[in-house]
Amino acid sequence: MFKCGYQSDNQSSNRKAIGITRLTMDGRKIGPQTASQPIESNQLRDLFEQQAAHYEQHAALEREVADRLLERVSLQRRAPDRIIDLGCGTGYCAAALKRQFRKAEVVAVDFALPMCRLSARKSSFIRPLRVVCANVSSLPLANRTADLLVANLSLQWAADRAELFNGLRRVLRPGGLLLLSIPGTDSLKELKQASQSAGFPNAIADFPDMHDIGDALLAAGFREPVMDAELITLTYPSYEALMCESQAVGAASYFRNFNAIQAKSADIKDSYPVDQRSAHWPLSWEIVYGMAFGPEEGQPVRSEGVEIATFSVEALRGSRRKP
Repeated sequence: MFKCGYQSDNQSSNRKAIGITRLTMDGRKIGPQTASQPIESNQLRDLFEQQAAHYEQHAALEREVADRLLERVSLQRRAPDRIIDLGCGTGYCAAALKRQFRKAEVVAVDFALPMCRLSARKSSFIRPLRVVCANVSSLPLANRTADLLVANLSLQWAADRAELFNGLRRVLRPGGLLLLSIPGTDSLKELKQASQSAGFPNAIADFPDMHDIGDALLAAGFREPVMDAELITLTYPSYEALMCESQAVGAASYFRNFNAIQAKSADIKDSYPVDQRSAHWPLSWEIVYGMAFGPEEGQPVRSEGVEIATFSVEALRGSRRKP
């Protein structure tokens, strides 16, 4: 069994939250002791709360993917007034978006309160961020209130992808842009191979196919979805370093039985495909990038076998004024 050289910072969860709004789907503010907002899983939230203090020092992949994702911001068709960073973590994307769009309101959303506190530290008088502690699968935001949604490696844990994308489409204004990155099917292929050789054929969770994500966006009513993918391979000096970093950034949640993998770490280590030339331990991530636009007023969306078209009150009033 491997042990990482740090412990979770439990004290950080006891500090007073300043400048953070914690909301439920119906908009009620709640405190840490009475939190009842829907979450993807208590275990997942607890994992990120425990790792928040050490997250940034291990999140090289997340920052690299964020930089590549944000290069696509230029594809939007209008200057955004409100931007939402979905699953903001420690606020890396939110801070970068605020630097680029100084006049826009940038809202950083995460369901782990310690992550929200770290994001709030990136807010300043000159470049303020609004930080909201909530679940991205049930955003406590009004319909059609965002011009740009950015989700960097934060949507893969959603239990119901259709519900997730329907919720994102709901808050996106017509013609607004959704940008996302998500691990694809070839992610963690070395760990999958080693686990299977060690007698754990289903140790790693399955990741979505790029085409399935595009189909889900279309089904939710998004327009013009474009998907592409690339393979990024990280290398580590040892198996222990690889597993410790995976645990620090929450990737341990991709393991169906992390305790069993820890207990059998020697067998998995012996089966791992080490690069013999460099003696490095590789770990590959297939990163799927997606972009799509919010539907225009009245565009039908299929729901439970029925085509549903929605219009804002402003749009209906405007149409009545036309001769």
